Amino acid sequence: MLSTPILQFGTSRFLQAHVDLFLSEAMARGEALGPVTVVQSSGDPARAARLQGLIAPEGYPVHLRGLRAGEQIDEERRVTSVKRALSTATDMDHLLELVRGEVQIILSNTADAGFRPQPADGTAETRPQQEMSYPGKLARLLFARFEAGGAPIQIMPTELVQNNGDVLHELVLAASTELCQSFQDWLSTDVLWVNSLVDRIVSEPLEPAGAVAEPYALWAIEDRPGLILPCAHPEVQVVGDLGRVERLKLFILNLGHTWLVSRWLEAGREGPALVREVLADPERRAALETLYREEVLPGFAAAGEGAAAAAYVAETLDRFANPFLDHALADIAQNHSEKLDRRIAAFVTWARGQGDRTAKPRLEAALAHRKDTV
Repeated sequence: MLSTPILQFGTSRFLQAHVDLFLSEAMARGEALGPVTVVQSSGDPARAARLQGLIAPEGYPVHLRGLRAGEQIDEERRVTSVKRALSTATDMDHLLELVRGEVQIILSNTADAGFRPQPADGTAETRPQQEMSYPGKLARLLFARFEAGGAPIQIMPTELVQNNGDVLHELVLAASTELCQSFQDWLSTDVLWVNSLVDRIVSEPLEPAGAVAEPYALWAIEDRPGLILPCAHPEVQVVGDLGRVERLKLFILNLGHTWLVSRWLEAGREGPALVREVLADPERRAALETLYREEVLPGFAAAGEGAAAAAYVAETLDRFANPFLDHALADIAQNHSEKLDRRIAAFVTWARGQGDRTAKPRLEAALAHRKDTV
């Protein structure tokens, strides 16, 4: 009989080309907890074809296209880790049965709206309702497990929310106020809420299931007592301090994007319009490399994180230069002033706090335009 110890909320192309691909490759080596049941939580009947594509016996394709260590990658992989697909709109009894029994880990990557509390979350209803938010539905699913004996379980959100496991825990508690106090206590004692950070650019979907993605990928998981890894994989890292990983992404990759946009705006939106076109121009690429070398890396070096930052800069330059990815500067320019504050101003403040006293004229020039709107 089919057993799926991993339950995944979300059918996005990101999950298909990230978590599900990792699990598939690890399963082939005997290094995964087991296969996956995917749950479509939106109830959208138009996505029925995607659900069937996810569980096709031959698997679905993930096409990796980009650069790795300067070498061009263009290859297809098949994902066979998804063995069952359910919908909260039509399969709730089956879903409750799985959560009461075989499930050991619940993963998620819902849209931003999925975390947003809904009026139905605050009811005394113990069965998940379609109009509930994801935390509201999760609270009722976990309540069913609690009533069935309360075996410990691990919750692993991958949404791009800082301390996402802790945040989801608080949201589930808030959605459980009409349920019994002993269940709320159990949520804190027998449920392990895990923080993680995921990273991979997934540029387009394939139909009915599958995706095109860059070669680079990361799933950084914060170490906690009792942690169960869904799989062993080169792109899965268990880290003691998730903040170090978050800083690399925010203050190198995101900062670089925003600095390129600042130069583009100063030039009146003239010149290359795609990130890869900027990197293909030797003079513009050299300017970005100089920024990283002279103004960004000294901050990480002062914090004792110089080696990791230098390696991440090299990876970032490959990602920016990906010849298959059309990443428009105009898209990155949305909410530019806010991004200047979060990515560049925050970096300068952090670097100075670490003792970095090197000059940062290029970053300061970008910040001089922070009040500009686009």
